[in-house]
Amino acid sequence: MADSDAPAREPSEQQTRMFREAAEAPDAVARQLSKNHALVARIATKLRGKKPRAVVTGARGSSDHAATFAKYLIETRLGVITSSIGLSIGSVYEAQADFRDTLFLAVSQSGKSPDLLASVEKAKSGGAFVVALVNNDQSPLASLAHDTVPLLAGPEKSVAATKTYLTSVAAIAALVATWAGDDDLSAALAKLPEQMQAAWRMDWSEAVMRLTPARDLYTIGRGLGFGCAQEAALKLKETCGLHAEAFSSAEVHHGPMALVKSGFPVLLLSQNDETRAGMTELADSVIRTGANLLVAGFEAPGALKLPTVSAHPAIEPILMAQSFYRMVNALALARGLNPDHPPNLNKITETI
Repeated sequence: MADSDAPAREPSEQQTRMFREAAEAPDAVARQLSKNHALVARIATKLRGKKPRAVVTGARGSSDHAATFAKYLIETRLGVITSSIGLSIGSVYEAQADFRDTLFLAVSQSGKSPDLLASVEKAKSGGAFVVALVNNDQSPLASLAHDTVPLLAGPEKSVAATKTYLTSVAAIAALVATWAGDDDLSAALAKLPEQMQAAWRMDWSEAVMRLTPARDLYTIGRGLGFGCAQEAALKLKETCGLHAEAFSSAEVHHGPMALVKSGFPVLLLSQNDETRAGMTELADSVIRTGANLLVAGFEAPGALKLPTVSAHPAIEPILMAQSFYRMVNALALARGLNPDHPPNLNKITETI
């Protein structure tokens, strides 16, 4: 049989595009932090001068999960109210909001989505100062923004975004650390690429065994870690065909706990900060139901503890995402799916 007629083989874990791209993330983050240092400092100086009364984020998919991280980091480090805008407000309803004294933070891989571009145009018309975090610095979004922070992730061809998500949250952390004058966070960022390499080596293979037969599960985080939980749920959907839902630990008792019963998979992702007590309390409640509980970042009696890298609380969710990506790639293959070719999805989604 000619090679062109040979049946396609499923890739091994390390042969997938998703694996290779996620493995490149530490180098991409190191490149970004180095090359963007002066640029981020200039933007931070502008923001200190402008003193925005609020921050509005605009994003879709994994980029929106990075924006969730931005919300908690900006509100806790700078005390500036931060909220995600409904992109349809500008693109479908064509409504004009008052953006005076506001920072509009647009996060995107491609910088081409029409609804995001329409929202940025409306924000500029309404008086916003627009900063774009985008991987394609020649994109329409980069042209529209007042300032652009290139993600410098390099080409990302896998439908499931990995290194662009990780470079997005790293860029957000760098911008906020500089804007806030947070020396502790800045020092932690200097260690991030090396710690990401260590996170990539964490063995989450037991999670693969636990989750291979699953049909549904919850991913749960809180505060700075909630965006990571959202990202985990999306990746479990698109690469593993699992019905995964992300919740804040504070919301689980408001209804979702009714579905948690014997054998139900729950993944808790907890950074070491003020949210830890509530996550530990929730873990105890989940264990009492007989659920299949997996925890990252802490220990819970009766739960599978996934190994993590200890770091600054704002850095730990980034490291957990890196460890998670390697696991979810292997999980997709264990479930007989190719994470590089999820059904019904394209790399660039141009939502109107």
